[in-house]
Amino acid sequence: MPTLFGTEFSRRELQRHIGRIDQVAGVRLVTLGDGAERGVRVLEFRTGSGFEFDVIVDRAFDVGRCEYRGMALGFQSPVGFAGPWYYEPDGLGWLRNFGGGLLATCGLDHTLFPVEDTATQYFYPGRPTATYGLHGRISNRPARLTGYGERWEGDECILWAEGEVLQAMAMGEALLLKRRIEVGVGESRLRINDEVVNVGPYVTPHMYLYHVNVGFPLVDGGAEVLVPAASVTPNGDYPVDGWTLLEEPSPTYSERVYYFEPTAEADGTVPMGLINRRLGLGIYELFRKEQMPIAWVWRQMGDGNYVVGLEPSTNRVAGRLDARPRGELIELAPGESRSYTLELGVLEGASTLDQFAARVAALAR
Repeated sequence: MPTLFGTEFSRRELQRHIGRIDQVAGVRLVTLGDGAERGVRVLEFRTGSGFEFDVIVDRAFDVGRCEYRGMALGFQSPVGFAGPWYYEPDGLGWLRNFGGGLLATCGLDHTLFPVEDTATQYFYPGRPTATYGLHGRISNRPARLTGYGERWEGDECILWAEGEVLQAMAMGEALLLKRRIEVGVGESRLRINDEVVNVGPYVTPHMYLYHVNVGFPLVDGGAEVLVPAASVTPNGDYPVDGWTLLEEPSPTYSERVYYFEPTAEADGTVPMGLINRRLGLGIYELFRKEQMPIAWVWRQMGDGNYVVGLEPSTNRVAGRLDARPRGELIELAPGESRSYTLELGVLEGASTLDQFAARVAALAR
């Protein structure tokens, strides 16, 4: 049964108090109306616990604004949640349309830094190679909205939305992302269930990354990153000691990335998070080791670009040109699919923060 305003309600008891669920929680479709965001469809979720988030329908069904009791959880860049029609696909053009948000999906056939790679698998003589921009194309593809609303399962009320995002090219890849997002009324966590299907006629490389972006006020001096790994590797010439403790913004900061192979719990779940003990608040994520065998933390402690990325991935930081000779580049045959799950939620209160930190620390040992 949902707990709202300190009271547990059955379906009948809640319906006695309200005329429609939207009085306390719900999901609503709106369209943004100004600037570069004009025309972008958004699903606004409210759970009744103070947990609210937006699903950007026209940006791969990603999660944009996310708040808990008026406090931002996700990072937002100067770009805003601009329409995908402003996307620049080559090189680092992805950053021109990276609005941040709690989740930006990367893929479906490429993630990480720009590269040029073979395209002979598509048997088109005019395109023997293909260029891949930063983090691929999927986060700048609009979804087909297939449904949203609420449903009752006994005395539990579930808010949900479903969409399909197609990345395709004539004589090229045809990959379909099917995404379902669910959250219970009264809860402060959301669950994402993804399926990536090769709907084309060619064997196609597949790479996938959840770019989870945590921002101020959770990200602040003294906040701590929690990772379930005995050791991490810096992706550059910078120190490892003390890297999990966050510092204040700096105008000259240059991004740092630390990657690792996460340790999973007995059932295959990997917990990772970021906590701010001064606020008594944190955010966590749960993913599956067999789906995402690599993870990293992106630390961008710069003025105005003050964000920490908690990023589970199918591949290592070195990208596709490293993955192929290792035998780690996934290739989907026609009709083949891969499934992924991700849970994102709020940690609140000193005891809850301590319990989650202990859960992660046990795996790190």
